[in-house]
Amino acid sequence: MKQTKIFVMAMMAVALMATSCASKKDLQNCQAENRELTANYQATKEKLAAAEASLAAAQEQLSSTKKDYAKLQNSLDKSLTNANQNNISIEKLVDQINESNQYIRHLVEVKSKSDSLNMVLTNNLTRSLSREEMKEVDVQVMKGVVYISLADNMLYQSGSYEVNSRAKETLSKIAKIIQDYKDYDVLIEGNTDNVPVSTTSAKMKNIRNNWDLSALRASSVVQYLQDNFGVSPKRMTAGGRGEYNPVTTNDTEVGKMRNRRTQIIITPKLDQFMDLIDKAPEDSQK
Repeated sequence: MKQTKIFVMAMMAVALMATSCASKKDLQNCQAENRELTANYQATKEKLAAAEASLAAAQEQLSSTKKDYAKLQNSLDKSLTNANQNNISIEKLVDQINESNQYIRHLVEVKSKSDSLNMVLTNNLTRSLSREEMKEVDVQVMKGVVYISLADNMLYQSGSYEVNSRAKETLSKIAKIIQDYKDYDVLIEGNTDNVPVSTTSAKMKNIRNNWDLSALRASSVVQYLQDNFGVSPKRMTAGGRGEYNPVTTNDTEVGKMRNRRTQIIITPKLDQFMDLIDKAPEDSQK
């Protein structure tokens, strides 16, 4: 009997120990699950806060967009109201656009015709010159007027308004152009830099200023073309512009050299100019 009690008590102790072990394991599992649930809850809470912030920003953007839309709608309403008040129709706007396009096309045609006339005029007036000669004579055509520009050191003696001997060949080329169109008007225009005239030279003692010098140099070229190449004086005009028509600054020696120049300007009469379009030079393609 005593042995039975001992056995029963031993079995109860084993059962109690087994129960205790099982409860401790369940507790650990519950604690781990609780930690996991807590972490998931915190993560979900953070996501919810971010979503709420994003929603608030979206609502603010929507509110701003609605305000912009309201402004645009108000502006459109005003524009439509003004359009109705001024009786501006779609057809009228289309007509105005068409008129503008026609005007633009007209300007393009005028510019194209002007460029064509200038090209024809250049070819006609320079057909007497070879390619090598054209390198020595600067010929430009602008708005139907021929500008031939020559540096003063090509034409005049140093410190003088007299034409030098080296200018003969250059002026002979100019004379070819002038004589090719005998009815054209020719303006010889003298230009200087802004350096005052020195009166110490005997050749310059009667010259008061750059006005005198530029006019006398132009006059010398006129007389040279008349005396040596038979250009009619009735066609030519000599003029001086002194230092007041520079093509660049006088602050450098190069600039001063460019401003000291003589321009020979050949101007066709209007009816002759319009006839040029039908008179291409025979050797314009050379």
